[in-house]
Amino acid sequence: MHKTLVFTATYNEAENIKEFIDEIFKINKNIDLLIIDDNSPDRTYEIVESIKSNKNNIFLIKRNSKLGLNTAHILAYEYALKNKYEKLITLDADMSHEPKEIPNIINLLDNNPFVVGSRYIRGGKNDMSPIRYFISSFGNKLIKFLLKSEGTEFTTSYRGFNLNKLSNFHFNQIEAKGYSFFMSTVINLNKMGYKSLEFPIHFKNRNFGKSKIPKIEIFRTLFTLFKFYFKK
Repeated sequence: MHKTLVFTATYNEAENIKEFIDEIFKINKNIDLLIIDDNSPDRTYEIVESIKSNKNNIFLIKRNSKLGLNTAHILAYEYALKNKYEKLITLDADMSHEPKEIPNIINLLDNNPFVVGSRYIRGGKNDMSPIRYFISSFGNKLIKFLLKSEGTEFTTSYRGFNLNKLSNFHFNQIEAKGYSFFMSTVINLNKMGYKSLEFPIHFKNRNFGKSKIPKIEIFRTLFTLFKFYFKK
């Protein structure tokens, strides 16, 4: 059993998943990869099954239906704890997050409980369209302003967790669903006294397929944000 677990949730990533797995294991680090697939109609899980048959460090959990990102992350966190991993790294499987950053994250987690990839600090890059960039940038600035946070990035899933240093934290403490789960995780950890160390990332447009972020997620995130604000 390796000390670091890399996790991604998949739904209709058949066109990206092989390259994603290849890039993960080009890193040549002692890591395990957990993929949780929500019964993808494009049968992403079948590609993972065929690849994992030749590797002993890829693990697949196939769920019966689309149960959501937040529940996938909760399940991954539980899996990491149960199997006694020291570090958990989460990222997207659509190649918008560069797996080559993983060694850097592993090193940062040696001395930090929680690290977040940021598009908005010095060295960060963003390939999103102008309208998507505006919405994302404005949203993150609004979160920072309302919650008086030191951070710049609350919505990306490219993160690292030192499970030994987060002994009193679990993803199941996060009530938010969907994409607002990511913002709520940062806020909850900060409230518990864990500062998030940010590192620069190059956020790229996905290789294939379409974004799965429904427009309702913008309103859900705003609702969750103002809930935190008025609670504060």
